[in-house]
Amino acid sequence: MATVNDVVIKIGTVNGTGSASANGLLRKSIFRMGVPVVGKNYFPSNIQGLPTWYEIRVTGDGYQSRSNRVDVMVAMNAQTYARDMADVEPGGWLIYDSTWPRSQLLNREDITVIGIPFSRLCNENFDGARARILMKNIAYVGAVAALLDIDLDIITTLLEETFAAKAHLIESNMQAIRLGYDYAKENVSCPLPMRVEAMDETSGSIIIDGNTAAGLGCMYAGATVGAWYPITPSTSLMDAFRSFCSRYRVDPQSGKRTYAIIQAEDELAAIGMVLGAAWNGARSFTPTSGPGISLMSEFIGFAYYAEIPTVIFNVQRTGPSTGMPTRTQQCDIISCAYASHGDTKHVLLFPADPSECFHTAVSAFDLAERLQTPVMVMSDLDIGMNDWMIPELEWDESYVPDRGKVLGAAELEEMDKFYRYLDVDGDGIPYRTLPGVHPKGSYFTRGSGHTKLGAYTEDSAAYQDVVDRLLVKWETARGLLPKPDIRYAKFNKAALITIGSGDGACKEALDRLAEQNIGLNYCRIKAFPFAAEVREFIEQHDVVYVVEQNRDAQLRTLLINDLEADQTKLVRLLHYNGMPINAGFVVDRVLEEIAKGRAA
Repeated sequence: MATVNDVVIKIGTVNGTGSASANGLLRKSIFRMGVPVVGKNYFPSNIQGLPTWYEIRVTGDGYQSRSNRVDVMVAMNAQTYARDMADVEPGGWLIYDSTWPRSQLLNREDITVIGIPFSRLCNENFDGARARILMKNIAYVGAVAALLDIDLDIITTLLEETFAAKAHLIESNMQAIRLGYDYAKENVSCPLPMRVEAMDETSGSIIIDGNTAAGLGCMYAGATVGAWYPITPSTSLMDAFRSFCSRYRVDPQSGKRTYAIIQAEDELAAIGMVLGAAWNGARSFTPTSGPGISLMSEFIGFAYYAEIPTVIFNVQRTGPSTGMPTRTQQCDIISCAYASHGDTKHVLLFPADPSECFHTAVSAFDLAERLQTPVMVMSDLDIGMNDWMIPELEWDESYVPDRGKVLGAAELEEMDKFYRYLDVDGDGIPYRTLPGVHPKGSYFTRGSGHTKLGAYTEDSAAYQDVVDRLLVKWETARGLLPKPDIRYAKFNKAALITIGSGDGACKEALDRLAEQNIGLNYCRIKAFPFAAEVREFIEQHDVVYVVEQNRDAQLRTLLINDLEADQTKLVRLLHYNGMPINAGFVVDRVLEEIAKGRAA
């Protein structure tokens, strides 16, 4: 079937062979042609030698989620040929290195197999084993460009930009691309029925991953202290923050850094460091993933009870235990919402893409200081480490950080006595002071039982008075957090609810279901505790499909616990195999539920 700008290319290679550069070159070239494109990287949790895949979705309609099909498979790893071939959609194409004939590739009659001798071409034209391996991967860029009609001039321009100071690399890479391009042109009917055609749909957009966007947001928010222990898939967030700070956070007169980044000995130490910095008045944060949250839990509970603001980025991966470190899930919702022993409830923010990672980072620091509590930004590997097309990031130059209820020296001077945990406004949030501002502002920070005046206590009533006030603060938070994205197409008895990276798949699924005359309303939750609008949305429907990426319906559990929502209305649509969720899954599951008699 002939299509334009609706094709999914999947490339199977071996980790550590330089394929990332080739895959990025393909994706960027399509983007430069003005065509919306999404990149998904499926990589192993070792350094080198295991299979890795990269999926490029060319989507003229601008969908952001992973597709549930593969139209063109570039199989460059002989060890995964059978698996790669099985992934190809009927009517699709499989491209492989035919230097060594692979007769087993010819046993699917419903796809077209294209053999291109990449290794032979590179062995004949390049010297050295390493160079030949690298150039073989670059050569498939040329073959795909010929087969899909990708603009070769744009590829050349990108190479010139990438290797501007290394002319010899431009020449060798372009030579490899030409080898693949010319061979495909001479031996295969080009272009294929599925092809890429220039559009003007990427103007004003950028391609970025969520961790980079979040790191940039932390800098713009005024964060000056970051501590972390390296863990996949969150480490690149701190790498990005460090890169931005080294460029923009150096005093021009003295040359001294105006920020502190500390690699701690473990996650427990990292959260302790950022809490110490926050207590001293710095905006501080730590990025981690599920195992790190487990180790940080005691300190998170301390921050909740002692009311110390900080920001934690949880870039979620699969669990439990070590799980699959380089696969994605939304499986830490419950552990973060109630982190630590005792009665705790924590503010969670759910960004849906890198753009929201940037803006949510800023909001998280404001909310943490306004509420004097840890705030957790719940990203995931799909958002954090994959390539997303988003509108160019904009910044409000008039932004002023919300430091919350912080007393200055003049205010303290006029007070008879300062009490750290006394709620004088009725919103559950006491006033705080920063060290060294004024003698009257001193207090003892307590993680043990304390009264509203800040004194140590084991008195039952005094203890209960403080923890009850924290519930008042919780309800105050409910009104300060981002509102959900709610869409009513018309009156429907059924609806979808999701969070975070489920947004793209759900929106595409809504379009597909509408084509079948199935109308659903939609709610994307952006924060916990849930806004009143979420409760109202659920109450207005007979059935609500809760779409989330974990096995145990953790979002559904929170909806029942926090809103006392009618659990008979909330139907689980659970995707938890570690791959990014796709619209096809949502459509199929909704149709299954309708077939069982659920309303639609």
